[in-house]
Amino acid sequence: MLAITVCTEDGSRHVRVAAEELAELVRRLGQQRDRFLVVQRIPDLPDIFVQVWHEEGSDYTLEHRDGAPNQHYQVTLDTSDLVIEAITGWACLEDDWDSGLDWTQLDLGRPEPTPPLELDEDDRQKLEARIRTVIVGGYATRAQVAEVAEDYLVSGDHRPVSAEQARRLADRMWLERVEEQAVWEGETDPERLTRAFTALEAAGITARENFTCCRSCGQAEIGAAGTTDARGFVYFHTQCTDSAAAGHGLSLLYGGFDDSSDTTVSIGRQVVATLTETGLSVEWNGHPDQAITVAPLDWRKRLVG
Repeated sequence: MLAITVCTEDGSRHVRVAAEELAELVRRLGQQRDRFLVVQRIPDLPDIFVQVWHEEGSDYTLEHRDGAPNQHYQVTLDTSDLVIEAITGWACLEDDWDSGLDWTQLDLGRPEPTPPLELDEDDRQKLEARIRTVIVGGYATRAQVAEVAEDYLVSGDHRPVSAEQARRLADRMWLERVEEQAVWEGETDPERLTRAFTALEAAGITARENFTCCRSCGQAEIGAAGTTDARGFVYFHTQCTDSAAAGHGLSLLYGGFDDSSDTTVSIGRQVVATLTETGLSVEWNGHPDQAITVAPLDWRKRLVG
């Protein structure tokens, strides 16, 4: 798998795609609502990407940017194979991925300076604490973190943080997390959790991470989240994620789709057994009304986008 995210014109996101899937996404370009794609690294780094545009009957326009506006380049290619070779080389961090192509530097002009944030210390601390929680949670993209930064302090018509100010603040804190995770080694607890949820899904239990905003929404929506033949479910919602990110462990909600206490207990036992097999510590008293808690938990979740 390639450590990239591919975003297409129709809004789809393809995360950690295989080289073959990337090639297919490029080859199908040309039709309405499927004329371009943007490729970003995982973790996403501000203003570092490649993108391609193609309409049926025309050449391919390939661009890449390496940070600053004066490092944005463009080339026209006549076959999808050349595009695929270039993007795959970029994704694999090959030193010479861009060699042999007739790149033109684009003049994007100098961006307008962003006014400094004018927040009192209390609001600044609240805003940065919220952004940090979302980033450490690990499920938001860089763009989603910027949206949180822009909207968090909104009150009626008062919007103290502009979109550009939000992006700059979110990017600064995002890069701090990128630096933190660069020294992590081996499998982390959130990765063990994902491995357990993948195994549960394969065993006929609908398993969802960071699913909906709260328990009420989760219970209402989990039935439609998996296959029709699923025996039961396990999930945690965003408030549970926030708690885990704060170091308080992770609560899991579970049950059977037949509303039977016996089925709920059976699902709970299977969830506990699977989590334990992956090396996670679990607390549960075996009662169907008691949430399963994963604790202690070292919440070092690598950024997803």
